[in-house]
Amino acid sequence: MPILYKMYQLYQQPANMDRFNAYKKLLIGNTNNDMEVPISAYNPMAKEHVLEKMDELKKLHAEQLIQHTLAELNEEILYINDTDISRVVPGVSDDLKGGWTNRYTSDYDSKFKLNALIQRKFCTPIFWTSEIYTEEKIISRTREYCYRTIYWLTKAKPTTLEDHIIQEKTVMQQSKSKPNTDFDFETLNAFYQLHKHSTNYNTIFNFLYGDAAAESLGKQTSGIKEAFAGYGFAQILSTQ
Repeated sequence: MPILYKMYQLYQQPANMDRFNAYKKLLIGNTNNDMEVPISAYNPMAKEHVLEKMDELKKLHAEQLIQHTLAELNEEILYINDTDISRVVPGVSDDLKGGWTNRYTSDYDSKFKLNALIQRKFCTPIFWTSEIYTEEKIISRTREYCYRTIYWLTKAKPTTLEDHIIQEKTVMQQSKSKPNTDFDFETLNAFYQLHKHSTNYNTIFNFLYGDAAAESLGKQTSGIKEAFAGYGFAQILSTQ
């Protein structure tokens, strides 16, 4: 579902209430105060640097790459006996200069709070303004979010720390993402084995995102020094 051009046009307008109202109209569309287009990842009052990042995606022909990736992925998932179609809508979230988005909580929600999107048959790969965009990243991010959506359609929803890690391990395996093994696996595994049955959000969040993320939100830390440590742990498991 192409959206980058519409959002690019929106961001060319002055950052005022007219732009906000145009954003809201696009979000709601013809629904009864529901969501017609999933653009909540976008900051309606975003600053100039977001427009520049979207220009980078345009120059990389991001939506054509996504379309080609989906064509290949659809051939891979013929084993799924389901006629439902999910519309893939790329999102650009500002984790640099905007107060609209917290990188860590928003990232968590985009991966583990999918009910609203699943019910409306949407899948929203998120690209962050702090990232360097490449063709490889666009393809891998699309595949990961699509397989995450498939996971939610075919598996039980994650509740424990172990459930979260199994989801991400499965997504990494199915999407064939390149693993990052620069993590202290032994330390992470010790924490994981001790807490894998925990349903405590703070414990799960801390393991997934590390102490710095937890501390930035005023949460208790647990000695997880590496950023996005839990995802690195899941990536390592996906290769075993």
